[in-house]
Amino acid sequence: MPDDGGKPQSGPIWLDAAAKPFISIEGVTKRFGSFTAVDNVTLKVFKGELFALLGGSGCGKSTLLRMLAGFETPTEGKILIDGQDMAGIPPYERPVNMMFQSYALFPHMTVEKNIGYGLKHENMSDAERADRVKMLIDLVQLGQFAQRKPHQLSGGQRQRVALARALAKQPKLLLLDEPLGALDKKLREQTQFELMNIQDKVGITFIVVTHDQEEAMTLATRIAVMDKGVIRQTGTPTEIYEYPRTKFVADFIGSINQFEGEVKSSKKGFVTVSVPLTNTEMTVPHDRDLPEGSKVAVAVRPEKLTITRKAPAKGVNAVTGTVVDLGYFGKDSLYRIKLASGALVRVNHVNSKRAGEGERVAVWEDKVWLTFDPSSAILLAE
Repeated sequence: MPDDGGKPQSGPIWLDAAAKPFISIEGVTKRFGSFTAVDNVTLKVFKGELFALLGGSGCGKSTLLRMLAGFETPTEGKILIDGQDMAGIPPYERPVNMMFQSYALFPHMTVEKNIGYGLKHENMSDAERADRVKMLIDLVQLGQFAQRKPHQLSGGQRQRVALARALAKQPKLLLLDEPLGALDKKLREQTQFELMNIQDKVGITFIVVTHDQEEAMTLATRIAVMDKGVIRQTGTPTEIYEYPRTKFVADFIGSINQFEGEVKSSKKGFVTVSVPLTNTEMTVPHDRDLPEGSKVAVAVRPEKLTITRKAPAKGVNAVTGTVVDLGYFGKDSLYRIKLASGALVRVNHVNSKRAGEGERVAVWEDKVWLTFDPSSAILLAE
């Protein structure tokens, strides 16, 4: 990503301590009566990012988005956009536009007129206005639909019209509230990549609010995971998925198996955990020593587990159980393994070879062993 001087950065801009954030959210809190919707949030977003606020219903993500837009006022803290404090600045004077989940298109207007509606009062000639609209129609690939009305378009086409209209006034920041929520799964996957390509072409900073983990992981340069008004972790999709810092983040992003236990020993970058649930000890890497007896969880993603009917060698991280559920999805299979304690462990096995019914790695009621490499596990202490 280039800086203002056009020179390439040596790494992601958010890792550059000298980089100036485009958006600074500093100690922002929002209360509605006695309810705290956003609790002391501090966040930096850099120019050109496609940043995602991810969380479940009621976590505060949409309230934070509305404060950026100017529709809500922080109870405490401040918001700066491009170095300017937004306190007291109404929505229509901010360098921001917002695309709503409903799209809010005018049903009696054509695609062309919907996109150009926000330019009516801009200081530009009719020719300039027409050129801007045509450029946006071409950008979202709707040239052949320019004279159609919203009811004559598919869901994905209406989404692109709403996006083009939001970009028409060339805002410095575009806020998108659940932008793909109204689309079916297949169309949503296709539109995710279209949205990424458009954002890359226009170079405008996007902040997307979503509850969909896969959507955030696909779209975003970075993700802030929110819960109860607090940001639990901020990082790239890889950091959030592979290196969650808390049990909440690990459990919220994708599927994960968590084995509660306590530290038996900690040395040389590895921790040995005694796990009552499996009646075993598990060894995992960790970057700091933990006192003996510390309560922790060993977390392992389902795809990091290897399933086999053959007992592993001693000294390997392993648990044993019985196959109680099996789902075949073509590219992979999901196994649910019941341990002697009654706990269920999820395993994803990639079907890398074409196999018949009798050639699966395991079937119902089989006794199996699950193993994992120490480097595949995450140690969670909170």
